[in-house]
Parts: sequence; C-alpha cells; structure tokens
Amino acid sequence: MLAGMKSPTHTFYQQAVENTVMTIHAGLDHALDLEELAGVAGLSIFHFHRMFRGLVGETPLELHRRLRMERAVSQLLTSDTAVIHIAFDAGYETHESFSRLFRTLFGCSPTEFRRSREGEQANVFATFRPYLAARSAIHFNTPTHHLSALLAPLLSFVGETTMYVDIIDLPEQRLATLEHTGPYNRISEAFAKLGAIAGPAGLFGPDTAMLALYFDDPESTPVNELRSDAALSVAAGKAIPSTLVEKKLPSGRYARTLHEGSYALLGDAWARFMGQWLPQSGHRVGSGVSFERYLNTPIDVPVEALRTELYIHLA
Repeated sequence: MLAGMKSPTHTFYQQAVENTVMTIHAGLDHALDLEELAGVAGLSIFHFHRMFRGLVGETPLELHRRLRMERAVSQLLTSDTAVIHIAFDAGYETHESFSRLFRTLFGCSPTEFRRSREGEQANVFATFRPYLAARSAIHFNTPTHHLSALLAPLLSFVGETTMYVDIIDLPEQRLATLEHTGPYNRISEAFAKLGAIAGPAGLFGPDTAMLALYFDDPESTPVNELRSDAALSVAAGKAIPSTLVEKKLPSGRYARTLHEGSYALLGDAWARFMGQWLPQSGHRVGSGVSFERYLNTPIDVPVEALRTELYIHLA
C-alpha cells in the first residue's frame, strides 16, 4: 500500500470509533447499547472494547462514566441541584457510591466540593475546570463540531506501532478444556485443576500447547459471570478424561504477536493489538475465537521472561 493511503479497514474502524464517541457524547443520559455499537463495527463486544481502548485510551464505558462525572462536577459548581439527584444523573444508584468515588478523585465529598464556590474558597471555583485527565482530550462540554478534530490524532496512526505481527494459517486443533467462571486473572486456578487431571491421564507431551480462550467482555459482564477456558492441545486418538470437555479450535488464518513479560500487562498488549495494529492492517476480525498461548510459565522462568502469544482469528 502506498505511503499515506488508508486501507479500507482503517477507514471502517476509524469511522466506527468516531461514531461511538459521538453517540456517547450526545447521549450521557442514556445507557450504552454496547451490543449495537460493537455490531456496527462487525466485532464482538469483547473485541470492540479492546480496539476502542487501544485507539482512544479508554473503553466506551470508561468514556461514558468519565463524561458523566465531569458533568456532575460542573453541576456541583454551577447549580443548587441536590447531590442525590446529581448522583442519579451520573449513573449511580446511591448517594454513597457516588460520594466514595468522588472523594477518591477529588479528595473531598461532593458537598465539601460545592462549598468551594463560597467565601474564601471562591478562587477555587473561579479557576476550576471540571475535567478529568484523558488521552483523548474529549470532555463533557466539548462542542460537537470539535470532536472529530480532537479524535484525528488518535485515529490517524501517525508513526508505526512497534508491535511485530505475523499472519499464519493454523490447522484445526483438538483441545481438552476446563471451564473457568469468574475473574480472568484467576484462570490460573483452572489451569492448576486442568494440570492435575491431564498429568495422570498422560495428556502432556513435547508438542502440547497451553491455551486460554476468553468469551466475555469484562467491561459489560459481571466479574463473577466471565467465562473462559483453560485448554491443552491433544493429539488425535488420545482419550480425554470425562472431567474435561473436548472442543475444537477451528482452522483458519490468524494474526499472531508475542508479549514478553508479566501477565498483568496482557490487557495493554491486547489493546495495542486490537486498537493499533488491526485497524491499519487491512484485516478484519473473523468469527472464530481469539486466544492466548503460553510458551512458558511462572514455574519455569522469572516474570520478566514470560512469553505469551496472542492470536486474533481473521475473516
């Protein structure tokens, strides 16, 4: 592709993100329909959040919450609306939950903050702007006609991402899986159980691959309902114990990149993969599952030497 030219998917994903920002900005009083927003981009909610975060610096829900909180701060400073009503308008079900977060962000309660309009603290009111730091520089009172200009630097892909990605064709893989329900960062518990079953069953071999498959978006799914699978590749003909579930990872074309280091940073790696590499790649996400493959484990090497491959199924 010639320098300066945009790929069709570049323009497609760029427009989907911009439309989502416009929708959120214009509809702070409405709940987000994440399924509809993701569907416009032809992605699952899970992948859409990753792409959006990679481009904008926060997920759609995070953007929505931040803009609502900024509006609440402005209302505290410029109106006499009861704090409980401001809390409801910001999407909080109770005064207490709103006040807890407000104190975390601003170091005082909403009522104390409102008093900054009065008396000796009036200088705070005169100079304060109800903005929370954001990579996108988009705030609740940003004029609509300025949104595209503010988004342009984020969506223009100035400079190349340092992430190396290769495109490979994978054959169908037979997997022995154990379901994990709950926080994704506790899938290690499922792997421990999987290993305790797979070892005595003779499933481990020199070519065994250890994979994690994730099915739900952690932004829109309650943490105790998140579904994932701890999985091992299993050779054809080898018996899989009844306590494990056999699944097939479909054949197809995949984009692959390597993350080196702590598992705690895998979310950032996925955001760069989905939010920076994918939109400028000329590819779209396919209908298959995306997954992680662990080339070593914390038992084998120190944290900084961990190597994890990330795979996106391509259309």
